[in-house]
Amino acid sequence: MTWQLTEDVEEFRRAVGAYLARDPVGSTALLTVSETVRRHGPHAYGDASPARFGWWRDGDGGDVAGAFVQTPPRPPLLGPMAEPLARELARMLRAAGIGLSGVKGGEAHAYAFADEWAGAHGWSVDVRLRLFRLGGLTPRQPAPQGVARRADAADVPLAAAWMRAFAADIGDSSGADQTENVSRRIADGCLYLWETDGQPVSMAARSPLLAGQSRVSPVYTPSELRGRGYAGAVTAAVSRDALDAGAEQVLLFADLANPTSNALYQRLGYRPLAGFVDLDFS
Repeated sequence: MTWQLTEDVEEFRRAVGAYLARDPVGSTALLTVSETVRRHGPHAYGDASPARFGWWRDGDGGDVAGAFVQTPPRPPLLGPMAEPLARELARMLRAAGIGLSGVKGGEAHAYAFADEWAGAHGWSVDVRLRLFRLGGLTPRQPAPQGVARRADAADVPLAAAWMRAFAADIGDSSGADQTENVSRRIADGCLYLWETDGQPVSMAARSPLLAGQSRVSPVYTPSELRGRGYAGAVTAAVSRDALDAGAEQVLLFADLANPTSNALYQRLGYRPLAGFVDLDFS
């Protein structure tokens, strides 16, 4: 069986439903990206090209054993799969004339894809990530000065500016407008602010509940306000909101190069699960 490609998110979700259900944690990015496209259309991420999806089935009528999503020009996000399937996917995408700047996913299959696409010395690690899952929530006591509140429509300009700043902090220099992204999150009731003396000082958001899970992202505090406990407080608030909404699993990704955030999340009760990587092709 070969890889199947489609731009039809409904076809993709029908094909991979059981696959995603087998490992919703390992497939968390595929779940949230495909759901965003399903709710908001093939250009939901503001790109000229529509989102692209694919899956590999084990023989006619067999189980799906691998899947990916891509919102061009961003690299594909690989779901759990065996390394030979990742290599076959790289060959298929190249044969289809699809250009790629990198790949993202779990370490073993992302490395296999990159080796096939660019050769052993033709790629580099851009970011190493760790996926965390919340155990028991343990907010800092005492909390820093201030209070958490759910963001509303009046907060869109500030939150959009902070979302652009967050994107720049993680290496996205496009400066893309984040108004629509933020407006969706606020409409879903999934973006929180921490305020002191009536002024927002930090924000955190989560994904809507899907397959029993919600993922926290992003967490952002302006540089001049860091080190005061605001990020931990607003992360605890949005994590509590996810639990109250019925999430069985609350997840987040953290950059391994940032020991401060990794330690913060573990103090809040998050526990490491697995390593993920963002790889660049030279």
